[in-house]
Amino acid sequence: MPHRAVQTIIKAGLTVLLLAGAGAMGAYSYLRLSLPRVAGEMQISGVAAPIEVLRDPHGIPHIFAQSERDAHFALGFVHAQDRLWQMEMNRRIASGRLAEALGPNALETDRFLRTVGIRRAAEANVARLDAETRGLLDAYASGVNAFLNTHPVLPIEFWIFGVKPQAWSAVDSAAWAKMVAWDLGGNWRRELLRLQLARRLPTAAIQEFLPPYPGDAPVALPELRDFYGALEREPPQLSASERFVGASNSWAVSGARSTSGKPLLANDPHLGLTAPGIWYFAHLHAPGLDAIGATLPGVPGVVLGRNERIAWAATNTGPDVQDLYLEKIDAAGRYLTPQGPVAFVTLRETIKVKGAADEVLTVRVSRHGPVISDVVQNALDAIPRGHALAFAWTALAEDDASLAAVFKIPRSRNWGEFTASLREFHAPQQNLSYADVEGNIGFIAPGRIPIRKAANLLKGLAPAPGWDEGYDWTGYIPFEDLPRAFNPASAKLVTANQKIVPPGYRYHISAEWAAPYRAQRIDALLDTQVKHDRSSFARMQMDVVSLPVRELLPRMTGIQGGSPEAREALKWVAAWDGTMSPERAEPLIFAAWWREFSRAVYADELGGAFRGAWSEQAAFLSNVLADKDGQARWCDDVRTRRVESCDDVLSSALEKALADLRGRYGNDAAGWRWGAAHEARLRHRPLSRSAWLRPYFDIAVPTGGDSYTVNVGRMDFADDAEPFANRHAASLRAVYDLADPEASVFIHPGGQSGNPLSPHYRDFALLWARGDYVPMITQRSRLEAGATTRLVLKGPR
Repeated sequence: MPHRAVQTIIKAGLTVLLLAGAGAMGAYSYLRLSLPRVAGEMQISGVAAPIEVLRDPHGIPHIFAQSERDAHFALGFVHAQDRLWQMEMNRRIASGRLAEALGPNALETDRFLRTVGIRRAAEANVARLDAETRGLLDAYASGVNAFLNTHPVLPIEFWIFGVKPQAWSAVDSAAWAKMVAWDLGGNWRRELLRLQLARRLPTAAIQEFLPPYPGDAPVALPELRDFYGALEREPPQLSASERFVGASNSWAVSGARSTSGKPLLANDPHLGLTAPGIWYFAHLHAPGLDAIGATLPGVPGVVLGRNERIAWAATNTGPDVQDLYLEKIDAAGRYLTPQGPVAFVTLRETIKVKGAADEVLTVRVSRHGPVISDVVQNALDAIPRGHALAFAWTALAEDDASLAAVFKIPRSRNWGEFTASLREFHAPQQNLSYADVEGNIGFIAPGRIPIRKAANLLKGLAPAPGWDEGYDWTGYIPFEDLPRAFNPASAKLVTANQKIVPPGYRYHISAEWAAPYRAQRIDALLDTQVKHDRSSFARMQMDVVSLPVRELLPRMTGIQGGSPEAREALKWVAAWDGTMSPERAEPLIFAAWWREFSRAVYADELGGAFRGAWSEQAAFLSNVLADKDGQARWCDDVRTRRVESCDDVLSSALEKALADLRGRYGNDAAGWRWGAAHEARLRHRPLSRSAWLRPYFDIAVPTGGDSYTVNVGRMDFADDAEPFANRHAASLRAVYDLADPEASVFIHPGGQSGNPLSPHYRDFALLWARGDYVPMITQRSRLEAGATTRLVLKGPR
């Protein structure tokens, strides 16, 4: 080829590269315009009086308004500035409108959520709210829409998916608040699992696999196999993604147990990890309101936090507020009730699908609730022929007024006002802990809990016959009778999803309390010193001692290793104390061994339901290894009918675990690290699914802990690609000091911004992982003394 031709080709190539580079730089520069404006003045329609938004160095907005209405208007504005794509996804999830943006792959989720009717319930709730609450919801929506009316450059996700945000509404906020309640519930999945297992296992075996709370007797249930009759289909696999339900820790001490003589309160709600995180820190200041803490993008109000006089925290109670009902269908398509057959209420839902035709969905609703077996295949497969499965949930009630309570809590100034504000808090039931500057501590568990009749043989643990009125709810536990405590003699309070009702409590809240491992560890740590301060509470929040591991270690390490590698691993693990430290190899070896042992113990018994139920199951495995009531028989292989000792199963599982670890992390066991395998994975919705885009949007940091440590880090054993990754952890941590509320601190795992181009997208991640915090300041003089920016929102001239 002539020399001149080669030069021409090279010049052309360089020109293309330069143009591509210039285009990329131009696109990057343009997309940086999607970052929020944080200084100067903006004329905004809907502002009654000037609003000042001071942002501290961490990107936390401090809103100073002349009315509570304007404060929530500004909160809507800053939420939209920082988290617009997250808000768009939130309302699409709650409304069953994902397929409209993401295409046919999202149809299954949309069908389910349209059937459950999250948005329908939200519409009914908003229509019945009091005028004040509705006004604040509308003010928030106006703030979001005021931002949209500035015609901003949209975050990159809107460009990727070709989505344009529509106006925000009060119903959008109410629907997302209800989705948060959904994430904190989930008893129906356990009911469905029992129905699935009834064909394979006797009820006694099911109750062994799902054991009662320590010290409690199993609930007396009928033999489910006989109760339901011959189930005609093999139980299907439950979705592993549906297994995690919100958990949390909170504890408090009064001044008698603190160095300052005033209460301390700690909180770390555990939720699925996302990027950006579920929470957004903000401070709202207006006449009658001066609150700082965690807010939910898409929802007004400070959900968890403090004002100048009180602090409040939350953990999930774990109540049984959902029931499944088998509806018997006749030849005419009606369902049987105690008064005879009646027609289902039918609703028509049109689901728009990106790149495809609209789908029309017919939703059937019985007197108990929507029929989920029409859209959940594993529910359809599990029920007898000629039946449908309806879903009852307290949060679907038309008069759910929980949002009214969310606005009242931050205005409360004492225990009386705080508890009074919670009468309207219906869903989700939470253990709300409390401390105040006067020296008081307390807790209350508000929420609507159904009362079940004495004739209810299933006690909410398995799907009930819908035609038998003996299984219908008869009302809710009266507010005055809900669990509570105020200034206990012990001078301490601990709620960590453990059983919170005393012996002889007259009502049924749940038969499925979380095992008390975290609560026991917290209680023990509180008793290790007479007086506590913020630093001791902070250390407790990072504690990674696993009580179940300590319980299982002596039994598991008592075997003989079959290979040199296994014998070496056994020596390491036997000398280890069960601390799930990120820098050590032993926690990884033990977790992999635990995974393989649990597979060997119950995969054969559970069959198709195994993968959806595959988790640590600490209490059950402890009973198996202790041979409690002969439970060592679970170590037998029912598929081959081979009787095996648990020692043999443990030995085989260890060999498999070590082989798996060598395949994942190399042959040098000394180089294995729990933190690297147990990275906290904050996943972006939905770009985490893209191998190309995931590195730019996901956030990952090494962490310690396991599902039972105070510093929790839940795994998904059923995820073969990353079975040890931390999927569910502290969604925020806070320590409130009532001797000096301004010295309180908090952190969440991602950053304030939802825009990956922002320095505040992931700047909290390493702080969170190593147990650091940022200050929870509200005093304006202190804020202005720091590196703050100031944005003023004014009405048009």
